[in-house]
Amino acid sequence: MRKIQQHFMVLFILLSAFSASAYAATYTEGKQYSKISETLSSKTEVREYFSFYCPHCFSFEPFMESVKKNLPEGVSFERNHVDFLRAASPKVQAMLTKSVVVAEQLGMDKKLVNAVFKYIQVQRAVITSEKDIRNIFVLNGADGDKFDKLMKSFGVNSKAKLMKKNQETMTQKRAITGVPAVIINGKYRINAQELDKNNFEQDYQSLVAYLLTLK
Repeated sequence: MRKIQQHFMVLFILLSAFSASAYAATYTEGKQYSKISETLSSKTEVREYFSFYCPHCFSFEPFMESVKKNLPEGVSFERNHVDFLRAASPKVQAMLTKSVVVAEQLGMDKKLVNAVFKYIQVQRAVITSEKDIRNIFVLNGADGDKFDKLMKSFGVNSKAKLMKKNQETMTQKRAITGVPAVIINGKYRINAQELDKNNFEQDYQSLVAYLLTLK
């Protein structure tokens, strides 16, 4: 049994090496992806920078859910809301950043993020206060009292501040000049416009898989 396990392990390593080399022949730094840092993030992750005020981010959302589902075990998918769009005040956009964290804490991020997107992008409604966000959450099944507590909590505020810090770091590096933007392990940015338009989804997924192997 031990020999069989060893053979499987060798086969897995060989297949992984083959996949990485095949991807390397397909993807070129400076074309399909850009290196935007010399160091990797502390954890293995795919981070999407987005805004509720970005129509392209809204249309991209179902695809990003597919990317999330297909990630290897141990790789985290992180949503990073940004506050630099001119469609709303920085204060309102900062509240929406916190609401993303609250949605994650409630275990309802897919449903609630989609609800906020629809409120802004489909209904063309305007968010002016935290109460507006609370109403969206409650109408979609969230507990209002839990929402209130989480919005004030240290954990939510800390993670929202980290999102802001990530945004500022990437903006200073000119790694993100607009959204949606996807960065792998804090080091590689996907240049979606350079991918195969006739097979975009598969090409995108393959590029993510490849970039996750790079150091």
